[in-house]
Amino acid sequence: MNQGFTSILSYSAASRDGSDWTEAFRQALTEIGEQGGGILFVPAGQYPTRSIQLYSNTTLWVDAGATISFTDDIENYELIDTEFEGIASKAYKPLIFADHADNIALIGRGTLNGNGKRWWEELRARRLAYTRPNLVCFQYCRNTKIEDVTLTMSPSWTIHPLYCDNMLIRGVTIRNPWDSPNTDGMDPDGTSNLRIEGCTVDVGDDCIVLKSGTEDTPEKRPCENITITGCTMLHGHGGVVIGSEMSGGVRNVVISNCVFYETDRGIRVKTRRRRGGVVEDVIISNIVMDKVLCPFVFNMYYNCGKDGRTPFVRDKNPQPVNEGTPLLRNVQINNIIARDITSCAGFINGLPEMPVDNVQFNNCSVTMAAEAEAALPAMADEVPMMKQSGFYVRNAKGIIFNNVVLKGIQGGIYDLDGTADVTIH
Repeated sequence: MNQGFTSILSYSAASRDGSDWTEAFRQALTEIGEQGGGILFVPAGQYPTRSIQLYSNTTLWVDAGATISFTDDIENYELIDTEFEGIASKAYKPLIFADHADNIALIGRGTLNGNGKRWWEELRARRLAYTRPNLVCFQYCRNTKIEDVTLTMSPSWTIHPLYCDNMLIRGVTIRNPWDSPNTDGMDPDGTSNLRIEGCTVDVGDDCIVLKSGTEDTPEKRPCENITITGCTMLHGHGGVVIGSEMSGGVRNVVISNCVFYETDRGIRVKTRRRRGGVVEDVIISNIVMDKVLCPFVFNMYYNCGKDGRTPFVRDKNPQPVNEGTPLLRNVQINNIIARDITSCAGFINGLPEMPVDNVQFNNCSVTMAAEAEAALPAMADEVPMMKQSGFYVRNAKGIIFNNVVLKGIQGGIYDLDGTADVTIH
């Protein structure tokens, strides 16, 4: 054995003849951590286990042909303190977990199978006592990397960086069934200095979601300095999404050179009153969208989840501006080709007391599907069903359409009223 490099096979005696590697992973990673760090190598083979915890200066290398499959004996999983959807929670321990650890990595061409079916069944039957585990969760970690692995069948969100700093996610493939509940691909949450590169995400909810807590989050941190490039998003509810948890703010985001195929929405921002927070300084460029319901959604009346349908959230009259008033401003959208679009070309719905501010569309082409069924472009009360519609804009200022080509629209190209300050070149 080389110093700093350990094979999990060295701990096979603790694997119950290969039927359960939980104790083997625990012993190996504890010893590596006590030695100051190193690499735990997992060669080709099958490794059923419960949660695996990484410590500082540790790399878990899952080689090609290796599958770490997580058991579904829910009653034997430990609990941790974490946050889910902005709420402090007790949760079942994530399948790959790190807490307050620095310089950690999950790499290799192998597969991590979350075996999520039983978790989904228990959730639907309302039998889970605690929040489902993520497949991978790093919380309060610095200098981390996830590279080249395939992640599948996640019980809940697949990758959840919570309050992390300086993170790289590259070359990762995520595949969860289209009907699996809340199996988002990646949910950076209050995380800074994150690069997501060259990933493929095919999931049962949003593909990549930037979050920063809700009004109920005990410690609000911004999600900032994020780059997402060269990724392919398939079949999720949204390609790249911001919110609805955005109370800590989301800023300095660049999304480029991606393909969205059959995602419900393309670029989507969702929030509502009482959430507060500012989404600002976002650049979106060089995106191809195909068979998407609505390419661009900026919805400040998002009605899903706790308190989403209260009269205060739904009210179309101006409300006093305070710390709970959300703000979206300074977004540039450049060089987009969207084809076979079904509902509408774009949906912008700000608040009367805080309009969406300064969104520019440059060199964009949106072509509607020849045949389409009416659908809701955004989740908000009193939004009409739309089919082959143009841009719908309410409560917005400084909206610029520059060289935007719309094809196959039925009815008005731009659906505006007196609350929309729009310039069309």
